[in-house]
Amino acid sequence: QVQLVESGGGLMQAGGSLKLSCAASGRTFSSYAMAWFRQAPGREREFVAAHSRSVGTTNYADSVKGRFTISRDNAKNTVYLQMNSLKPEDTAVYYCAARSSAYTSTLETRYDFWGQGTQVTVSS
Repeated sequence: QVQLVESGGGLMQAGGSLKLSCAASGRTFSSYAMAWFRQAPGREREFVAAHSRSVGTTNYADSVKGRFTISRDNAKNTVYLQMNSLKPEDTAVYYCAARSSAYTSTLETRYDFWGQGTQVTVSS
C-alpha cells in the first residue's frame, strides 16, 4: 500500500512557474512507476507526465512537452513536476499516481494508487 500526498499547487500568472511535489509513504517507493495526471473543470482526467521506477524513461503529454519536467528522488520518496511557461489551459487539479510496475503508462486505469490532488490555477 502506498499513500500519496501532493503539495505545491497555487495561483500563478501565465508565463510563471510552479513545482509540484508528491510525497509517498512506505519503503517501496522505488518499485513504482510514478505519474502526474490533471483534471480541469468539466473535463476528464488526462495524462500529464510519467517516470519509470528507475533512472531513465520519462514521457509527456504533447500539451506540456518542453514546458514540464517530471523527476523523482527515491531517497526522499518524492516525485516532482516542474511546470514552466504556464498557460491558463494548465488550470486543473493535479494528481499524483503510482503504478506497481517498472514501466510507465499514459492510462489512468493502469495506476494503483492516487493522491488527493492539488489545485493549480493560471490566470491570464
